Amino acid sequence: MAKLIFQNTGKEVELPDGSPIADACQEAGVIFACSGGLCGACAVTICDGEENLSEPTEAELDFFGLEGVKKERMACQSSIVSGEVTIET
Repeated sequence: MAKLIFQNTGKEVELPDGSPIADACQEAGVIFACSGGLCGACAVTICDGEENLSEPTEAELDFFGLEGVKKERMACQSSIVSGEVTIET
C-alpha cells in the first residue's frame, strides 16, 4: 500500500500501489475543472516523495515544464506508484 499525505491538513490516505491520486485529492478539497490535464486547476505541490509518483504526462510537461514537474503535478494526471508522497493543496 502507498500513502498520500496532505501536508496542510496532516491527513494521510492509504492507496493501493499504482492508484491515481485524483479521488483522494478531490476529497481533500482540490478543485478539478477539466480533469484532462489541460487547465492546471488541480495542481498540487510536491513536498516529498516525488520519485514515488508516476512519470509526468505530456500534458504536465507542456504545462509545468521539465523542472516544474519536480515541484508541481496535476492530480488528475498523477498516480502514486508506491511508498509515501507528501503534497500541499
